[in-house]
Amino acid sequence: MTRLSVNINKIATLRNARGGNVPDLLRVAADCERFGAQGITVHPRPDERHIRYSDVYALKKLVTTEFNIEGYPSQQFIDLVLEIVPEQVTLVPDPPDALTSSAGWNVIENLDFLKKTIAAFYAKGIRTSIFVGTEVENIYKAAETGTDRIELYTEPFATGYPVDREKAIAEFVLAAIAAQKVGLGLNAGHDLSLENLNYFSSNIPGLLEVSIGHALISDALYYGLENTIQMYLRQLKNG
Repeated sequence: MTRLSVNINKIATLRNARGGNVPDLLRVAADCERFGAQGITVHPRPDERHIRYSDVYALKKLVTTEFNIEGYPSQQFIDLVLEIVPEQVTLVPDPPDALTSSAGWNVIENLDFLKKTIAAFYAKGIRTSIFVGTEVENIYKAAETGTDRIELYTEPFATGYPVDREKAIAEFVLAAIAAQKVGLGLNAGHDLSLENLNYFSSNIPGLLEVSIGHALISDALYYGLENTIQMYLRQLKNG
């Protein structure tokens, strides 16, 4: 069964909007695990507009499932990850001021940089994933970086799903097959939701993990956090 990692950035956004500690990010993370999530994902940014660096240190002491830290590998980010030593680090090509992730790595152009960065994480025993699109040649090249996994950027699938789901999934299936050919583990994330998750997970071979934040936290406003996590897990279980 594909594992569910809950991205709790939106909880931090809500907390930061008013100051103080409501909602309590650490309690929400613990509850997500208690309700069945198999991982917690955070994406700290330099401006700390949602997850703060202090949150990452606090979560390291709390998270008992998989702790996944994602972000652009600036020196500050690299130093943080090497000190925390999470189970997984996911490298994204976002500039520091990006609103959200909007594309995967051009691995060919960044090959040397990614190799060097991933080698530092490998030396600390941290599993590494890099955020990519569905271009098959780019995925083949990703295998040369030394990464353990890739994470497919699924916004194009989510956008195309309501119009033609078979067309929307086609390039992702080919990407998954390419990853398997070169021995890369496969994660996925961005705009996956209750509407499209089951179809995606049912059709993508070798899908190990999905990271979901915005849709899941939004659904929790209507259904409650425990019920929502169970709903997402059922979508994966039936996939």
